[in-house]
Amino acid sequence: MKPKILIDSIALLTPLTGIGRYTYEIAKELAKNETIEYNYYYGFIAKELGETKKKDSIKKLKKIFTHFTLLKKIARSIINISASLQQTHYDLYWQPNFIPNSGIKAKKIVSTVHDFSFILHKDFHPKERIEYFERYFFTNVVKSDAIITGSHFSKKEILERLPSFKEADVHVIYHGIDHRLFRVYEAINLPFELPEKFLLSVGSIEPRKNLLGLLHAYERLPQNLKAEYKLVLVGFKGWQNKEIMEIMEKNSKNIIYLGFISDEELAKVYNLATAFVFPSFYEGFGLPIIEAFACGTPVVSSDRSSLPEVGGDAVLYCNPDDTQDIAQKIQTLLEDTHLQEMLRKKGLQRAKLFSWQKSAKEHEKIFLSLL
Repeated sequence: MKPKILIDSIALLTPLTGIGRYTYEIAKELAKNETIEYNYYYGFIAKELGETKKKDSIKKLKKIFTHFTLLKKIARSIINISASLQQTHYDLYWQPNFIPNSGIKAKKIVSTVHDFSFILHKDFHPKERIEYFERYFFTNVVKSDAIITGSHFSKKEILERLPSFKEADVHVIYHGIDHRLFRVYEAINLPFELPEKFLLSVGSIEPRKNLLGLLHAYERLPQNLKAEYKLVLVGFKGWQNKEIMEIMEKNSKNIIYLGFISDEELAKVYNLATAFVFPSFYEGFGLPIIEAFACGTPVVSSDRSSLPEVGGDAVLYCNPDDTQDIAQKIQTLLEDTHLQEMLRKKGLQRAKLFSWQKSAKEHEKIFLSLL
């Protein structure tokens, strides 16, 4: 009889940001192993990873819930109750989004803990999310038989904050990218117009990504550089973004907000960008850096958290707390074509180290060892 593994897929019900992308890509690769029966939990159990009518209904409800704090709490309660009503017992349950659902019945539990921003940087998150993590994270995650995380930086934090886990229980598995999408393109067609030269930043419009710092740094650039290089922002409208949106609207001549775009479009936008700037305060991995590498785009990145581990020597690093330093590093890169080409070549080589196939095989090894 095939072992039965349940993958929590709640993160797939909203536009795919970091955790949703990670969940989808790993689950898609894992499903290729036909010796294991995979099921997916969306608030109900599904046999397939793709779209279903029932899943579409849940997505519509979740979209409504996201606008109202009380409804969010109700939605989470419904999901938890629904899980406890499921009769099926699984050999293994994988929670790719921090908190395993205590209602799922499984012999073994594996949880992915991406970072500790909900403790270290509470101001990066909505209040109700912090309340949810404070109530459920520590009580539920300790039930895991193994923890997966995306960097050695995050593993160190996990071992410090979850002392019940031994070093052998926490596994570092780097994320990947789809190299068929994120690559250098010879011909590019897009359904929207872009400036001839521009800086690019990718990420949800929220405090963690330090977009305010980036906007202020961009303003510090010399006028000739701002006239030559526009700033293009891509990302899902997160939260606490009023000031960011106001600055973008006031400077719409130089700052372009594309919003959430498809992966195919994103890969081509990376290709067209002169440089990618990622001054994030805190990341458990930092996937956009690898995407930029694979598209041949030079990168300026924050020197904090996991980012130096992920970027290696293929990045020009900046201090995210110092807008003058961010501006200086951007200016240095824009004015030095030799540096641009060097970082481009190093980035293309480093991108080869990361793939979803490689990442999924490492996940599967852990699952099989527990089974």
